[in-house]
Amino acid sequence: MKPIVQQDAPVLRQSAKPIPEGLFGTEDLSRIIADMAEALDAEPDGVAIAAPQIGISYRIFIVRTDRTLPPPVNAPPHAPQNDVYINPEIIKTSRRRQQADEGCLSVRGVYGTTDRHERVMVRARREDGSSFTRGGGGLLAQIFEHEIDHLNGALFIDHATDLVHVQPSHLQDTRDHAE
Repeated sequence: MKPIVQQDAPVLRQSAKPIPEGLFGTEDLSRIIADMAEALDAEPDGVAIAAPQIGISYRIFIVRTDRTLPPPVNAPPHAPQNDVYINPEIIKTSRRRQQADEGCLSVRGVYGTTDRHERVMVRARREDGSSFTRGGGGLLAQIFEHEIDHLNGALFIDHATDLVHVQPSHLQDTRDHAE
């Protein structure tokens, strides 16, 4: 399994490269996505991950949509479901913004408050190269902005306020969703 790189890794501060046309629909692209999913699945509090977080400077992120849903009442947990966003771009945002608590799998033990748009619309491509548009509000909008920040070489700590450092021995008990 590829490890999740931490904030001092240079790849997290670079603008990621677009996936070239020739990589769509290939085993190489499938392997990158599988490596990302495996790294994310190993982090029970993670809801999304960008390729630079596993050391790959490509414009891809995935969202574990089953982890963005409320837990079912008296039902088994949601099956893992990953939505893949390749070469994503934000095409529309709401004027309204919201304060949100945020963490990151690449900045372990640090949490803060970010100012994010309430709604965000993204245009991206699927693994086969087809295009799609997806909008979201609340947590999904926050995820879109957070992950695209990663693709642009930015971390949430660059603009978060009220940063809190949590001791590693207490992480399991106190962390919220990390993206």
